[in-house]
Amino acid sequence: MKKVPKPLPAHIVPYAFDFRWDNELVWKLKVDTEVMPVDELLWHFDVSWLHTEGERFSLTPAGIMQYPDLYPQQYERTMQSDTPFPIDVMENKGRWLIMDGLHRLMKLTHGGATTVVVRKISRDLVPQIEIN
Repeated sequence: MKKVPKPLPAHIVPYAFDFRWDNELVWKLKVDTEVMPVDELLWHFDVSWLHTEGERFSLTPAGIMQYPDLYPQQYERTMQSDTPFPIDVMENKGRWLIMDGLHRLMKLTHGGATTVVVRKISRDLVPQIEIN
């Protein structure tokens, strides 16, 4: 039986994509990298994208980085992320939305980065990465 995904919480809907994707399919895309100012992505830090063990979309990246002792699993995941990989972004609702790489962005900015390497995924590639 096919698993039906839970609907997104209301506080995420204004930011979210209108489709679901498979990260492994995104990673396989042949897309050039480029450098982007961190400032274009910092808005992500104030949205509850991340999860606790019991609740989805309940933690902000800013909260995790400000209070690492309260969120040791997410903080550890952040600090263990592989920053040589680019951050995958797609334009959505007038700004760049991270598809893959939020923990990498958190680690890089924690280290003082002012720019990051990204792959800008075009919306016309959605059929290649979309899952139902």
